[in-house]
Amino acid sequence: MGLYTSGVQISAKVDYGVQALLVMAVAREPMTAEALAADQALPGKFLGVILNDLRRAGIVASHRGRDAGYNLARPASQITLADVIRALEGPLAQVRGVHPEATSYQGAAKHLPDAWIAVRAGLRAVLEHITIEQVASGEMPPEVARLVADPDAWIARSFREPVT
Repeated sequence: MGLYTSGVQISAKVDYGVQALLVMAVAREPMTAEALAADQALPGKFLGVILNDLRRAGIVASHRGRDAGYNLARPASQITLADVIRALEGPLAQVRGVHPEATSYQGAAKHLPDAWIAVRAGLRAVLEHITIEQVASGEMPPEVARLVADPDAWIARSFREPVT
């Protein structure tokens, strides 16, 4: 997930990965990639790639044999949304492919890195504090629950011409 001209994007890869982790969080036994895909109506082959990335990051474990499938490699309470995004997409925020603190500007734009750092801090303030367990249970941290409860948060915005 990075900064794009169209806004902060949550990729299908991250969305599908989180969905699969939520299913695993409530499952009592390992689940195959096919069963996870069917549960959430996800593309099976793509989910297989995602699960491999999550396995390499130590978020899920895979099992062969009679109990073949995937399950969480650590408790759902210890896996944050930020962990998932970083495992599947890399840093939470980048500017032109570099970390915000590595940017530099001159003249009127010299303070722009401060804005990019603030954007990253805002993402961290939410994504590093929401766990898979909390999403599965619907019990968000208080600071996140306050954000979600704000009716303005539910209104999509796009560029609008100023009213004259």
